[in-house]
Amino acid sequence: MEARFKSRKTRLVIVITLVAGLSLGFVTWKDKEFDIVKNLEIFYSLFNELDRFYVDETNPEKLVKSAIDGMLTSLDPYTTFIPEEDLEDFNFMTTGEYGGIGALIRKGGEYAMISEPYENFPAQLAGLKAGDTIVTIDGVSTRGKNISDVSELLKGLPNTNLTVAVKRPGTSGILEKTITRKKITIPNIPYYGILESNIGYIRLSNFTKDAGKEGREALLKLKQQGAQSIILDLRGNPGGLLIESVNIANLFLPKNQEVVSTRGKVKQWDITYKTTNEPVDTLIPLVVLVNRGSASASEIVAGAMQDLDRAVIIGQRTFGKGLVQTTRPVSYNSQLKVTTAKYYIPSGRCIQAVDYSHRNEDGSVGYVPDSLIREFKTRKGRKVYDGGGISPDMTIEQGMPGSITVSLFSKNLIFDYATEYAYKNPNVSGISELKLSDRDYQDFLTFLKGKSYDYTTESDDQLEELIKTAKKEKYFAGAESEFEALKRKLAHDKEKDLQTFSGEIRGILYEELAGRYFYQKGRVIASLDEDPDLAKAIEVLRNPPAFASLLSNSNGSNGKAGMRGTIY
Repeated sequence: MEARFKSRKTRLVIVITLVAGLSLGFVTWKDKEFDIVKNLEIFYSLFNELDRFYVDETNPEKLVKSAIDGMLTSLDPYTTFIPEEDLEDFNFMTTGEYGGIGALIRKGGEYAMISEPYENFPAQLAGLKAGDTIVTIDGVSTRGKNISDVSELLKGLPNTNLTVAVKRPGTSGILEKTITRKKITIPNIPYYGILESNIGYIRLSNFTKDAGKEGREALLKLKQQGAQSIILDLRGNPGGLLIESVNIANLFLPKNQEVVSTRGKVKQWDITYKTTNEPVDTLIPLVVLVNRGSASASEIVAGAMQDLDRAVIIGQRTFGKGLVQTTRPVSYNSQLKVTTAKYYIPSGRCIQAVDYSHRNEDGSVGYVPDSLIREFKTRKGRKVYDGGGISPDMTIEQGMPGSITVSLFSKNLIFDYATEYAYKNPNVSGISELKLSDRDYQDFLTFLKGKSYDYTTESDDQLEELIKTAKKEKYFAGAESEFEALKRKLAHDKEKDLQTFSGEIRGILYEELAGRYFYQKGRVIASLDEDPDLAKAIEVLRNPPAFASLLSNSNGSNGKAGMRGTIY
């Protein structure tokens, strides 16, 4: 690596010297070109001085990588440098394909453990189960290794073998499994089926290769099974390939219909994307479910359906990513993922959040000032707005989970209980059996005894901040007894909270257990139980006049607040 870096440094010196020499002969160069040469010289000089004189040893490669990352971060969150060692992960994100065993892994103490094997993939076929602790991979201990390092050991060329040694809960000794790696292609649609009232449901999780093909097959089968309306669930879908968003939209839109266009500084990125195939059904009533995790290609589909008055959008405002990235090769088998254009949906609006400074913790668009919002019109004349993301036609307000629920989940106690439950109850005939009865929930509470899962509530945190401020401003001494009384009143009681939040805790347990027995399909089905977004979608589709009214200009506009109706 040191010799390789010296070679790079030598090349950099030569390039900068040549460029600097040429600059002397062309005094008519534009200021921008001169600035580039000047700043490259400054950068190299600074880098050289650090390398020679900094008090501690430096890592030259790390310094350059930090400089590159800092430069790209100043542009937008999506323009990134992809070194050679990260290319495999990047390719998986865009294609959904990799060579491996087909399982999710997570940290479990000092080791990694199987979090979720995918049905009919090598890990599951070899007998690995959720909760198995991975001790060694081909004789290499995983103790203390981070998840990315363990992942690299599991991946490899398809049709190559590896031996995984695991420790299984409730058993003694070590189990060894020989697994043949396969080319793993994660399906874009983990589940589709018929709900009540002949309503078809499709969960689309990604827009990787063949998303449109999978969507077409699912929609045709649902229609054959009697579906008279469709719910397309894009919640939590981070996007993927732009062309696949067009292919999904094409299922419900006629051939040659514009879905999205891109515009950039370089004219070659100015492209209009239209549907190219015959649709499956342009008339079937359609609801699209979205939330803050619906991004990029998901927003193209939801936005186009809204702009063309083809579907009712229900949920929460989407992420707000309307930028197109293109990968460009750079030296040493690395890639630059660079933003080359913005995309625009049929009404002419751009989904990209115009203000990077007001973002939620997850990166999604936050507050958008009215001064940054512009009005557009759908095909039927409904008012819609830009400024960031797609605002639903009906917004369902989402409550935050209780602090105790978050603690139980983050400390793996829900995961561990599901593991124990699955070994105690090996045979389950249907998903509905996994809904926890009062007796089952009491068993869960017994399991928690002696376990550590302390937590603070938002009220606790805010009271502590208030106390700090009162002390700083010298008001605390005069009101200490009142503060202590308030602290006692607000203090959370674990036993009480386990009952107060039992509904949401049972719901998460249900999903985890369904995943143990019925894998990804089961997890999706369980997640739909007591789902307020889904319930509202069903209600709208069961009422054709209300559905038609929502898509009608006479019903008013999709306002800046993001809805024509808000459900709490």
